[in-house]
Amino acid sequence: MLGVTGYKTKKDLKASIGKRLNYVETSLFGQEFNATGYNVIVGPDAYKNRKFYAEVETKDGIIVKVK
Repeated sequence: MLGVTGYKTKKDLKASIGKRLNYVETSLFGQEFNATGYNVIVGPDAYKNRKFYAEVETKDGIIVKVK
């Protein structure tokens, strides 16, 4: 699971379709981010303030779809 930065709500994340995903790696086992594919994210903060979860589809790091 990735933490996202700069999105206060899932609505803000959806409004960013077409832009590069801002994220923070949270895994102790290496990189989880898929530049092209699906990523499960939590926001607005991965460690202290988990208010929403989403599945984000990206292509070359650009947000294509948010579920």
